[in-house]
Amino acid sequence: MKKIALSVFLMLIWVGASVIVSQLIIGYTMVAILGPETFSQAVWTALYSALSYLLALVLIIFVPKLIKKQKETKKKKGVSERVELGLRGLPTWTDIGLAPVGFIVYLIAAAALSAIFMLFPWFNAEEVQEVGFSVYAVGTSRLIAFLTLVVVAPIAEEIIFRGWLYGRMRKKLGEKVSDRTSMIVSMLLVSLLFGIVHLQWNVGVNVFAMSVVLCGLREITGTIYSGILMHMLKNGVAFYLLFILGL
Repeated sequence: MKKIALSVFLMLIWVGASVIVSQLIIGYTMVAILGPETFSQAVWTALYSALSYLLALVLIIFVPKLIKKQKETKKKKGVSERVELGLRGLPTWTDIGLAPVGFIVYLIAAAALSAIFMLFPWFNAEEVQEVGFSVYAVGTSRLIAFLTLVVVAPIAEEIIFRGWLYGRMRKKLGEKVSDRTSMIVSMLLVSLLFGIVHLQWNVGVNVFAMSVVLCGLREITGTIYSGILMHMLKNGVAFYLLFILGL
């Protein structure tokens, strides 16, 4: 059991460190090459996000493969990896239908959890989240912000957190504990890490609730497609409120 706990702990550290380190590497590199005013332009901010997610995916998914020698055939590995990532098959009508249902459940859970945290004086539920784009962006800049925040980010984050990390952790814990325990512990740990990497209390509490629902959608459907759609829906609503209505 100690070996399993250590493996789970290392997975959490690996994913969290990979996401943060990727952001630092790409961010500082771009600033060094393009200058300190780099992120005042939407196109460079979008490129930063895309490259950060890409580097994180490479570190999280592909580096461990180079360290650990695989014994399965290439065909079997391909199938196994897609199942583990929650990318088996294609999205179904069930995936599509569950996305808005999950979104409503997330809103209720996030509101309840935020209400609890508001009992603490240090918790500021109104703190503005820094999304990396100017809310006054228009035209092409607004389109770039939309594609980055509503399309790229949900896909990349779901593959990393509810795909690779949740799939691996669920499988590893399942070797020693019951299926139910494995599910609950994996949900909580993945969601906790997802909240932490957002580096902001009110956002962290909100996305923790969202992650629990996203993990639940993966359990129900066996894939991350519904989670990706729900994540896109959530970010799309936030984009509309922030960039269109200016709230």
